[in-house]
Amino acid sequence: MMRRGHSRPRLRAVPDDEPCRNSRDRYANLPDRRLAAILAAEDTAEEHGLDPHVRSTCYVHRCWIHQCISDPLHALVVTGHRWCRSCDCPADVLVDEEARTVQLYCPACGREPVSAANRQVLYACRTSLAAMHGGDSPTLYAVPDL
Repeated sequence: MMRRGHSRPRLRAVPDDEPCRNSRDRYANLPDRRLAAILAAEDTAEEHGLDPHVRSTCYVHRCWIHQCISDPLHALVVTGHRWCRSCDCPADVLVDEEARTVQLYCPACGREPVSAANRQVLYACRTSLAAMHGGDSPTLYAVPDL
């Protein structure tokens, strides 16, 4: 019996001239070593079950999630992330790094699109803001002494 190939071509998210690397090497050239460490840690955690929608970093843009959340790539119609289901349009995101605030609003109706997915967006961005301003600590979360 002859095996057929995939019905769809495989997509490659990394440019052809960039070799595949492990998560530690992937961020070796980032000047913000804390960001690089958290990116790598979240990559590993995602491989072990972390929901990718609650990451505080973005492996595609290699930055804190609040810095790139307004990119059209982060509006997901299927899951409702950054999406106003009432108006069927992407929600806009306002991030104020100094005040450390994040707001979602629909440009069509002017309201905040409320859904579990959009609460995840807000939570991830707020966590990202807190992590970015977290000082010199190389980790995102502190483990309490027991």
